[in-house]
Amino acid sequence: MKYNGPKAKRCRRQGMNLYGTDKYDKILQRKPSGPGRNPKSQVPKLSEFGQQLKEKQKARDMYGLSESQFRRLYEQATKVKGQTGNALKQLLERRLDNVIYRSGLAMTRLQSRQFVGHGLFLVDDVRVTTPSFQVKPGMVISIRPRSKNSAVFGPIQDAHKKYTLPAWLKMDSSGMKVEVVNLPEPEAAEQAIDTRQIIEFYSR
Repeated sequence: MKYNGPKAKRCRRQGMNLYGTDKYDKILQRKPSGPGRNPKSQVPKLSEFGQQLKEKQKARDMYGLSESQFRRLYEQATKVKGQTGNALKQLLERRLDNVIYRSGLAMTRLQSRQFVGHGLFLVDDVRVTTPSFQVKPGMVISIRPRSKNSAVFGPIQDAHKKYTLPAWLKMDSSGMKVEVVNLPEPEAAEQAIDTRQIIEFYSR
């Protein structure tokens, strides 16, 4: 198990599993300290800017976005009426790759991004290969017919038999289609993210 791989380092630096797979929970159990730091050493106190930067990096890593992608979403959020932080959360949740992850049709956001890139999903019966595609209420996301029997979905559905969908999504009885019922509320986003600090970081 790689304790010093890029993703493992990010999880250890943040002190949490950013990617959702079990191996990062195991890494954090065995290596709870930050990368390059003695477990018994005192954690250095971050400056205000350092805390804001760390929070921004956390959100980026959790949703799997590049800096340019994340900044574009922030700039888009600033143009939305209301609180910028809430708008940013909503834009993050409305990404197609996140919706597929939230619906239980993928184990992680990384996996859902790969599924979308490979064209395994349709939005309103149209093949979409852009993970950043923003869904709207009334849209229906479904597994492409030729991909329904793919062996990859069996273990995912078994693992999510007791999974509870967020209130803004609705799965059909076949477990192969999910409808976007409403726009996601801010509370539906990752609660570990402090958007206030992210807004302050970009507002400098």
